[in-house]
Amino acid sequence: MNISKLNNMQNWEDLACKAKWSASALAKSCRVSRDTLRLHFLKQMGKSPRAWLTENRQQQAIVLLRNGSSIKEAAACLGYRQQTNFARKFKIFWGFCPSQLSSSPSTKTE
Repeated sequence: MNISKLNNMQNWEDLACKAKWSASALAKSCRVSRDTLRLHFLKQMGKSPRAWLTENRQQQAIVLLRNGSSIKEAAACLGYRQQTNFARKFKIFWGFCPSQLSSSPSTKTE
């Protein structure tokens, strides 16, 4: 197991973006198995790689939309092939549609 290599990584957000928010691609880019990546994330971040990647992607969506990106632009920037998939995932995660962001100061806390 090569967990010590993972402990030294500090640019997880950049790696996530480059891996297109895929746990498999992230493990491959880190040159570790998916199981090793999962163990690292559970130990260091308290959640699975998939959960962390989803949360990170949705946090970036909020930043993009608050900074003036359109829904279409945010979806493309975050690697969604279709704007409707982005909007659906956004609503599932945040509890409101991306078009409501400006009128809803709600944020998800856990």
